[in-house]
Amino acid sequence: MAAKDFIVAIELGSSKITGIAGKKLPDGSIQILATASECSSDCIRKGVIYNLDKTTQSLTSIIKKLESTLKASIGKVYVGIAGQSLRTTRNTEVRHMDEETKISQEFIDALKDSNRGAPIVGYQILGVAPQEYKVGLDLTIDPVGVQTDHIEARFLNIIARNSIKQNIDLCFEQATIRIAEDAEDLIAPLALADAVLTPTEKRSGCVLVDFGADTTTVSIYKNNILRHLAVIPLGGNNITKDICSQQIEEEDAEALKKKFGCAYTDSSEEQEESKVYSIGQCSISAQLLEDIVEARTNEILGNVLNQIVLSGYENKLLSGAILTGGGANLKNMEEAFAKRTKIEKIRFAKETQYNLKGMDVAKDGTSNTLIAILASGNENCCITIPESIIEETEKNLGKVIEGQLFNEKGESMEDIKKQEELKRQMVKEAAIEAEKIEKEKIEQEKKRKAECEDLIAEAQRLKEEKKYKEALKVLDKARGMGIPEKEGAINSEEKEVKNLKDENSWGKKFNGFLKTLLDEE
Repeated sequence: MAAKDFIVAIELGSSKITGIAGKKLPDGSIQILATASECSSDCIRKGVIYNLDKTTQSLTSIIKKLESTLKASIGKVYVGIAGQSLRTTRNTEVRHMDEETKISQEFIDALKDSNRGAPIVGYQILGVAPQEYKVGLDLTIDPVGVQTDHIEARFLNIIARNSIKQNIDLCFEQATIRIAEDAEDLIAPLALADAVLTPTEKRSGCVLVDFGADTTTVSIYKNNILRHLAVIPLGGNNITKDICSQQIEEEDAEALKKKFGCAYTDSSEEQEESKVYSIGQCSISAQLLEDIVEARTNEILGNVLNQIVLSGYENKLLSGAILTGGGANLKNMEEAFAKRTKIEKIRFAKETQYNLKGMDVAKDGTSNTLIAILASGNENCCITIPESIIEETEKNLGKVIEGQLFNEKGESMEDIKKQEELKRQMVKEAAIEAEKIEKEKIEQEKKRKAECEDLIAEAQRLKEEKKYKEALKVLDKARGMGIPEKEGAINSEEKEVKNLKDENSWGKKFNGFLKTLLDEE
């Protein structure tokens, strides 16, 4: 049976691009309906797309696989932004007032807009995490309603190179896959934090470290606020490549790392000099493998520690560290992390906090970001196809089949397969076009309503300036737009303008003047 209500998420990983479809259930759990993946080592590096055509091909393949399992057409997807160059930067907006002023929400919104407009050459602001506001001498999270003549708004801007978002948009556009509107600036590390961190960890302070294939992402939280984020361009693949330097094939090197690699070995447990590890026809000295893996792991953890120190929160992380990602599966990683960073409280998040049902998903940290992106989705990604479109498509399909697919009498299995594929594609394209037209209609209607509201506001301004005749003309123009829900506001405003016009007319003023004279006599 075809699925009709589901969310689709795509993770652009350095080792593979993965797609997943699932449905949120009333009890808060998520039912996994379909998964698909493609190798991405030749098109994504350090979490960033560098080969647009190959990425587009992989995305197209993943969507087709998911649609085949779901027996439904996918109209849009959720995709997270991550990768090298993603980081946070601090900015402060300061305002001095001439006198004590009560802070309004509009004032705060203006500060946020001003922060968004701060120029960062070559980068774009993908998201903003407001920190505290300094009102006078006090720090507060919500300054609305406070009386002051000085305010400092502190923001943490999440930025990335312009090319990261541009390449993602271009690849999805080439693959004719629409990104959901509420996911245009979905930042993968933030979604991951929401999926694996507990409220207590975010409040009391913690560092979340996601060990990926090409990158390691460090996110620091305190008082439920993101305080620091950075992507280190080092990951599990660097360890594998170091092993490859010993004349070992990459596939064998990866297998050796996973089976025998150890992030930390106690100095009292020295390896026998003659001990050798083997995978198939490949072998390496146990001591050499230990040295290679530990050296690169120490380098990665050294960079993680540096980011913790740079954040300024190294002594404020009461909940310690939460490790996740495929790289965290390396043997003794928790011990290595504790030794290098001096953080003793460590938790390995092998899966998210969501209860998953349906198809099995890896519970070793490698699927956490994908599940997090899926959980952040709210819109139905299935294309709802009206019966009229299906009927029209089948009519058009008959013409196409008669002219192009069936040149000879009879139908072969290959022809039938082509027919079904063509029908599916034509129905999908027709539905997408219908959805696009409907969306344009909604946007046009919103624009007309906004124009009508502007006209009513203009009439109010003219009324205050006592230009009643001009105000009535503007209200007539607003009525002519034919927007039923604005009719009441227009009538009310028109009645008030006419009353004021009558009260301020020359005749009314003259009669009032005569009455005043008679009263004085």
